[in-house]
Formats: sequence, C-alpha cells, structure tokens
Amino acid sequence: MFYKPLLTTLIASLFIAPLAQAAVSADEAAKLKTTLTPLGAEKAASKDGSIPSWEGGLTKAPAGYKNGDPRPDLFPGEKPVLSISAKNMAQFDAKLTDGVKALMKKYPDFRIDVYPTHRTAAAPQYFYDNTFKNATKAKLVDNGQGVEGALGGIPFPLPKDAYEVILNHRLAFTGVNTQSPLRVWVMTSDGKRTMASGGTQTFRRVWNDPDLATGKFDGYYSLGKFTVSEPGSKSGEAILAHDGINASAPRGLWQYLVGQRRVRKAPSVGYDTPDAVTSGIGLFDEAFNLFGPIDKHELKLIGKKELYIPYNNNRAALAKVADLVTPNTLNPAQVRWELHRVWEVEATLAAGKRHVAAKRKYYIDEDSWQIILFDGWDAKGDLWRTNYTLTLTAPDIPAVLGNFFWGGYDLQTGAYYLNMATNELPVQVKVLPTLQRSFFSPEELANEGTR
Repeated sequence: MFYKPLLTTLIASLFIAPLAQAAVSADEAAKLKTTLTPLGAEKAASKDGSIPSWEGGLTKAPAGYKNGDPRPDLFPGEKPVLSISAKNMAQFDAKLTDGVKALMKKYPDFRIDVYPTHRTAAAPQYFYDNTFKNATKAKLVDNGQGVEGALGGIPFPLPKDAYEVILNHRLAFTGVNTQSPLRVWVMTSDGKRTMASGGTQTFRRVWNDPDLATGKFDGYYSLGKFTVSEPGSKSGEAILAHDGINASAPRGLWQYLVGQRRVRKAPSVGYDTPDAVTSGIGLFDEAFNLFGPIDKHELKLIGKKELYIPYNNNRAALAKVADLVTPNTLNPAQVRWELHRVWEVEATLAAGKRHVAAKRKYYIDEDSWQIILFDGWDAKGDLWRTNYTLTLTAPDIPAVLGNFFWGGYDLQTGAYYLNMATNELPVQVKVLPTLQRSFFSPEELANEGTR
C-alpha cells in the first residue's frame, strides 16, 4: 500500500516531463529532401490551395537594396482577400487565436486584413545542411531545456514534443551579426502615444555562424546588447544578455545604470518581472516573444493547425508612427495577415512554481520556426495578454525576422506597445561583419558607459 502513491506519481510524471527523445530515423530525416522543406515544414500546398507550396522562399535582395536600408514592401499591388472583425469572426473561429478574438470583441473597429499567403521564409544552404544532420543526432537534455548532438541548424526539424518545438524557436535562423536602431512605442488606454525607449539593439547569433564548429561552440547560442539613447534621462543605460543553450552554459545578464556608473549583474531581467523598456506593460520573458528560461511552465504539444497570423509586414515597417500606432490597437489598415500552418504549444504553470501567467499558448510558424503570436492567462483563468511579431521579410539575409518589430497587448488595462520599431528611422536591420566576443563583455559595457 505504501508503493501505490509513488507508482501513481511516477506514471503521472511520464505524461508531464519531457522524455529523452531518441533522434529520428534516417528514413524520417530523408523527408527533409522530399516532402518536407529543409527545415521540416510541409512543402505541399494546403488542400484548398490557400496556403501555397514552398518554393524556396525569398533569397535575393530587391534591386537597388543597400545594407541597412528600410526593406521595401515586397507585394505592393496586393489587396486583402478577406477582412475579419467581430461581425464575422464566428465564421473563422478555428483559424483565430483567443487573443485576436478578444481584441475583436473589445474593440469593434478592430479587424484583420488577410492577404494572399506568401511562403517567403528561407535560410542559407549551410543551415539546411546542418539541420539535416541534426535530425538524426539531436537529443533533449536538461529536462527539455537544452539539446545535445546538434549544431548550427534547427535541432528538431521533425519534432515529437513541445520542448523540441520551443528549442527550434530559440535556434531559428534570424541572421548572424545584426544591428538595428529602434524605438519602443507605448499606447495608453486613454489613447496617448509615447516613446518609452529608443536606442540600438545588436545581436550575435552564434548558433547561426557558418564557421561554427563543435570545438568553437561554448554553449551560448545568442549574445545581445541593447544600448539606450533616448529619452535623455535613460541615455547610456544598457542591457547585456548571454543566452546559453542548456544549464551547463548558464544565462548571463548585466545592466549598466548611468546613475550608478557601474555594470551589475541583473538576474531580475527575466521571467515575469515587468519590462522597464516597455514602461512595464510587457514582461521580460515576453521580449522577442520568448526571452530566457521557460522552466516555470510545463509544455504540451497540441499539434499543427492553419491560423491567420501577421506575416510579411515590410509595409507596416515603412509606415509613419502616427499611422501605425493608433488608439486601442495597431492600425488594421497597416498590418498584413496571412494564412499559415503553425505549431501550437501550451504552457501551464508547473506545480510549486510562481509566475503571473498561469497559462500561455504559443503559435510557431512552421516555415521559420519562430513564435508569431502567443496568449497569456492570469491566475484566475482570465485571458490577460496577447503578443505578436509583425515579421519583417529580409531576402538579403535571407530570413523572415520575428525577433524585430514585436509587441503586446494588455487586454485588461487596454494598453499596448510596439517594440523594436524602426519606423521613420533611416536605418533598419543592418548586417554587420563578425562581431568579436569582447563586444558583448561586461567590461566593454563598462567602457562604453564611461566614454
């Protein structure tokens, strides 16, 4: 009788904790060269043709494009094929997230304009080649929070569970060395638009480096630095993040505060701490749609579905701020939505853990492996937050970028924000030569602060 509770607990844990999945077979991996794209998406069109087949994505920069220029609207002549609002949302219920439906109910003027779907996502050939190798070698470690046996590509192109899907998002191709000026726009519930922060974001996506080799990889897949230049009261502040691929490469976080004139470790820059960059509307782990560990929630893979999501939003990135960041929501006339296949992952607060979001649902684009939308519920079970990335299509990289041009809505207060916006700035996301590791060191952060 003493063993029964223990046995029950062990059986239950098998359905909750991520198992040490075996890598897929060579026969399964071979699909990456036939019926699947090199990154594991379904290559074929949808049954009704509304989602076209993948033909390689966009891999050539538009004529006359120069590095760092705002990227042009790639489909300037297209018109919406459908508009969905509170009036007709019931007809499309299965293809709308809870958050989008909540916005429609809360704001009768809110709608999504659906355009023809273009599967523009692409990556370099070396990233495809590495993904093919990873398919038969990669395995989950650290209770699903890390991976081993993979390098320089999507680790699980044929995922078996939610933890693999989330790791695919973390290691998605978004360029190698990139830098962008940015502004963070906040819209209050009473319709006042303000700039919360402005500055420069620099990334070194170590995992995406074509020269990455096993001996050179130290476990940190991404290095990021945000330096604040406006408003004047915050000018000179900075945040530095070293994100490790598993627990053996623990996360590094530092802040430079002008008032203190020193660099200090910043363990609070994570989880459900309100994000000062967004005036506290967003949470730190909502940044880039997922920033830092996700180990306070248990993950469940719901499956794949067709969903209306923001996509190919170069035109929105060219809009004037006043035309895009409007009261209540982003201007529906400026935002492009398309029908795509996405993976759905449900995150539920784990026993004994604390987080203000008791549940989240993430929607990950099958072509780029990036989270495009996610919703969050509070402890009472009420829908509270809905977050998005508008996605910027950059054939010059080549990539569909989900880690720029993102934001979130607080459905309870009515406030929202748009982060990493380059609207009305002369430079957009710029590709840089290889950045040295020292550029992302706490010592360099201190040097920059004293200049």
